[in-house]
Amino acid sequence: MNKVVLIIFIYFTQSLELSSNETKLEQVIKGLNNPWSLSFINNDEIFVTEKSGNLLKINLYDKKVEKINHNLNILEDDQGGLLEVLYNNNEIFISYSENMGNGKSSTSVAKASFRKNNLNFKNIFRAEPPINSGYHFGSRLVVKDNYIFITAGERGQGMIAQDATKHPGSVIRLHLDGSIPTDNPKFTEKKDWLPEIYLIGVRNPQGMSLSPFDNKIYLSNHGAKGGDWFGEVKKGENYGWKILGWGGKNYNGTKIGPKWKKGYAKAIKYWTPSIAVSSIIIYKGKEFQEWNGDALITSLKDQSLRKIKYKKNSFIREDIIIKDSIGRIRDIEIQKSTGEIFLLTDQGSLWRLHK
Repeated sequence: MNKVVLIIFIYFTQSLELSSNETKLEQVIKGLNNPWSLSFINNDEIFVTEKSGNLLKINLYDKKVEKINHNLNILEDDQGGLLEVLYNNNEIFISYSENMGNGKSSTSVAKASFRKNNLNFKNIFRAEPPINSGYHFGSRLVVKDNYIFITAGERGQGMIAQDATKHPGSVIRLHLDGSIPTDNPKFTEKKDWLPEIYLIGVRNPQGMSLSPFDNKIYLSNHGAKGGDWFGEVKKGENYGWKILGWGGKNYNGTKIGPKWKKGYAKAIKYWTPSIAVSSIIIYKGKEFQEWNGDALITSLKDQSLRKIKYKKNSFIREDIIIKDSIGRIRDIEIQKSTGEIFLLTDQGSLWRLHK
């Protein structure tokens, strides 16, 4: 068994200038290696994943970092690796690119009961078929009641997202133990769909969040050269990839398809050209009470944090909170007791946004 590794990081208190003079941004941790996701354990501690396979437990106040041993069979390949982590009621859910041999991998989800330093994960989902590609894993997780929702990207395979006999390019819905709900679309109106599939037609959905206001789940989807969007997760619906281009083009400049057409799910907000949307949350907290009910959306290429005000699936306005200040923003979470916002960047830093 590997020994637990303890690392000390430096705390920085320098504030960066933001769009609001009352908003402060402070670096909490630096030196992480390609971090992808964070999840609060309690008010003081978080889990952080690194794509290379490290699962870290970090104390936000004394800055101690523990490397947690685990048994996951990960293939780190371009965008793949150890991806989303979600702590829920003493259970840890992980989304990762599972090594299926011969260069192939699947977007897989495993769970383990929380133990101090050694976790024995068991898969509850594996996207079929395995694909030899390092692209578009999706991999965000949301727990709602006794269900877990999983985003499975289309792995760069385009029209596979329209084939509901395969998992890539869809949103998955399962019970927390991995069993299949009997009211999933296959058992109601979509007889040809795989039983785990809840929604199809997505490309690379790298953000998903449950709203504490309307109890709906919302999604951000990373388009091609344009066509990023933010919308609702709707049972049995189809967001149209790669029939629809959502306003974007292929990387060689050729047209993909119309932005939207009747018969397909319509997003709340589109971005053309692409800002490379990543993670999202629907904000609820004390620190920024004026933001309650708004979506906070992070981006990679655009290096921004954006606030979207919407109502009943209608876009109202967009404000840029951060831009070109801390690099590519990969993940966002709220510290529930305070309402402060924590941001994880590809550059290896964790930041705290507060007043």
